[in-house]
Amino acid sequence: MPFKTIKRAFPPFASAVRDTLRQGYSAGDARHDALAALAVGIIAVPLSLALAIASGVPPQHGLYTAFVAGAVIALAGGSRFNVSGPTAAFVVILFPIAQNHGLGGLLVAGLMAGLMQVALGWGRMGQLIQFIPHPVTTGFTAGIAVVIASLQLRDLLGLRDIQGSEHFTARLTEIGGHLGQLHVPELALGVATLLVMVGWRRFGLPAPPYLAGALFAGVAAWVLKTWWPEAGIQTIADRFHYTIDGVDHGGIPPLLPALQWPWHLPGPDGAPLVLSLALVRELMGPAFAIAMLGSIESLLCAVIADGMTGKKHDPDAELVAQGLGNVVAPLFGGIPATGALARTAASIRAGARSPFASLGHALFVLAVMLTLAPLLSWLPMCGLAALLLKVAWNMSERRNFIRIVRVAPRGDVLLLLLCFGLTVLFDMVIAVSTGVVLGSLIFMHRMSKVSMVNLIGEGHPEAPEGLPKDVRFYEIAGPLFFGAAERAMNALRNHDRGVRALILDLSSVPTIDASGLVALEETLDDLTEAGIFVALCGAQPNVLRVLGDAGYLEQAGTRRYFPTTEGALRLLREPAAS
Repeated sequence: MPFKTIKRAFPPFASAVRDTLRQGYSAGDARHDALAALAVGIIAVPLSLALAIASGVPPQHGLYTAFVAGAVIALAGGSRFNVSGPTAAFVVILFPIAQNHGLGGLLVAGLMAGLMQVALGWGRMGQLIQFIPHPVTTGFTAGIAVVIASLQLRDLLGLRDIQGSEHFTARLTEIGGHLGQLHVPELALGVATLLVMVGWRRFGLPAPPYLAGALFAGVAAWVLKTWWPEAGIQTIADRFHYTIDGVDHGGIPPLLPALQWPWHLPGPDGAPLVLSLALVRELMGPAFAIAMLGSIESLLCAVIADGMTGKKHDPDAELVAQGLGNVVAPLFGGIPATGALARTAASIRAGARSPFASLGHALFVLAVMLTLAPLLSWLPMCGLAALLLKVAWNMSERRNFIRIVRVAPRGDVLLLLLCFGLTVLFDMVIAVSTGVVLGSLIFMHRMSKVSMVNLIGEGHPEAPEGLPKDVRFYEIAGPLFFGAAERAMNALRNHDRGVRALILDLSSVPTIDASGLVALEETLDDLTEAGIFVALCGAQPNVLRVLGDAGYLEQAGTRRYFPTTEGALRLLREPAAS
């Protein structure tokens, strides 16, 4: 099979790595990519730990995701610059799955989502991202930020005796009822970590704020646990444990993950899952949510990367690569991954030239896990909560949110607020589904005002010469589709009496759908019953083809199609023509 045929049939073969090597990859490019990989890897390590914990699983699974999914997606992806791994956007979906189905259920859902993404990419669905309205993406992104922030309050406040509800209102109620158990040292350390990150960015210091915050929190936790153990600062090593050769250890295992089927991992009761049709059916909805959010986030990330670099990504290849990453990662304990905008932007700013920067970031995460796991285990839970609060603040789209509320039409403001509220109070899938449907209805309402029928009469600058007095000339402009066609056609029924024929100029109709055909047919039938001859003129090729297939062009004595208005006028100037 020729390579071009393979490329068309299988988008993964259109990877950015192949294009990079074909165009030439120099030692200078490799040096820039290595520096970018180091810069992004430093950011990715603490965030991967924090995001895994926020998703309800042990921290090492975030690292597994960063280096397994990150490497696979970099090698197969359609974007040169996307850096993939665990992201904050996924937390709101993954946390309830982990609570209800355990680690095994979460990884099975991630694998199913990966298969869906592969199918979307092979089905050439990557371009559909442009049809999601901007107020929808802004609304659910801001809503996700609020939910992420609420999930961090338990660890920031040091509340040990609550599990954390998966629902926003119940979670806040539960936290409010336990404020009397506030742990002041952990709150102070968390706030101090936040101030370090904010100050670091404000003063423009060279190291990434997330790294500065993680280092400060880790060192502060070590000092407090060494010199003031009564403070009771809880670290990763205190909360999470692993077993090697029957010996229990605290913290993060400095080992490569073992290859194993996700359904062999613990479910909600701690026992291994049993793969069954019932389990697949239960996880189908959550898997679909992961696939949709992951696809949206990855493609938006790629679009922004294109804007920063002037390059162009392949959306279908990127979707397939994201799917492959989410299929492979669960086999090694990785949670779902997607394109990470902050890490991608950091990679580009650090000088990334190719997907090898993203691949290098994955290898850096692996090296850190194997060599520095004991040090990472000193990170305090309140410090990681502060990191994610900073992430939530950065992804909140607050300026864009406020701008839309202030200047956008009321329909867009309603769409924004609805998606925001549904994301916070229910979930992202309901928000996006409702937002897309409502956005489509708003779009159709607006487009219905674009489609119109104009009477071109005597004295009009576009009126044809020699138009008989008992003939009316109408110009139909705009698409004739559901919501617009009926409104446009009503104008044709309101003609004055004594009219012998109508000329309908269709040259400004770009498209017509089934609803437009029905509305046009009903109008033509009404005109026929009134004894009025109709001349259809100048249709564009695609509209002409649809009208011809439907049999609307020719009907003896009642209607006829003319390529130009001049042909219709020549016929209608003869009194007996109709």
